[in-house]
Amino acid sequence: MNLDQLPESNDIEDRRGQRSSGGRSGIGGRSGIGGGGRLGIGSMILAAIAYFVFGVDPSTTLSTLNTVNSVSESAQGSNTAAVGTQKTDGTTVFLKKILGSTTEVWTAEFAAGGGQYQAPILVPYDNVTRTACGTGQSSAGPFYCPADQKIYLDTSFFQQMSQQMGAGGDFAYAYVVAHEVGHHVQNQMGIEQQVNAQRSRVSEREANQLSVMIELQADCFAGVWANKTQAKYNFLQQGDIEEGLNAAHKIGDDYLQKQAQGYVVPDSFTHGSSEQRTRWFSQGLKTGNWKMCDTFRARVL
Repeated sequence: MNLDQLPESNDIEDRRGQRSSGGRSGIGGRSGIGGGGRLGIGSMILAAIAYFVFGVDPSTTLSTLNTVNSVSESAQGSNTAAVGTQKTDGTTVFLKKILGSTTEVWTAEFAAGGGQYQAPILVPYDNVTRTACGTGQSSAGPFYCPADQKIYLDTSFFQQMSQQMGAGGDFAYAYVVAHEVGHHVQNQMGIEQQVNAQRSRVSEREANQLSVMIELQADCFAGVWANKTQAKYNFLQQGDIEEGLNAAHKIGDDYLQKQAQGYVVPDSFTHGSSEQRTRWFSQGLKTGNWKMCDTFRARVL
């Protein structure tokens, strides 16, 4: 990738080198349930989605989202104040560029729908760290915490991707960050809150299916980011797309289960198969349209 022209974000809270304690969820996962975000691309659109997908009364949806918005407003002050001293190493610059370009893309997308995008804080850390969703640890992989609207990333995960998973490459690493930003976008839109409410009322198998839909949509959102950023900056180089697709494949539930235990249990999937993850990432990458990322009403997930 050529990152020279990409905008940088200062929404980085670098905790590397600090002592902390904790443990939390995996790549694409979210630590905890709840949190919230400012209403994004049209509250009325969200109410319609909730009605058609989940059968939720639109007035109830709007009331819920307004409540979530109020909670988020009170928490945002801590997000802004928490951004600490910036490092200037290559990894930091990389993260600032990727986060900055996602902020640019989603700010424009939300504005086009009459909404306002509130960027997440990205927290690089070592080993363990505190979060509003409990505690996080490197063994769990990157995750997004909706309660504090922060993305937590032990940057040694990139080395793990390359050396242990066979999924290295700068665009593969960028895909991981953009996927977690995708969860923040879902939080801002109110999608995650609706899914969490539905998940609590269904069986474990159905709850897992909802989790898969959430994860695949975040993959698709990551593809939308790449499409929009490529169109503006032409930042992708030969082999980059293959790196991203390979990473999506290597973190599919079926691939990971087969590697770990030698067999696959589809009903236990929470993030999607390798085929699903590469297909939905490709969907966003090809179309550049977040409206084409509706995994909840797709005929074939």
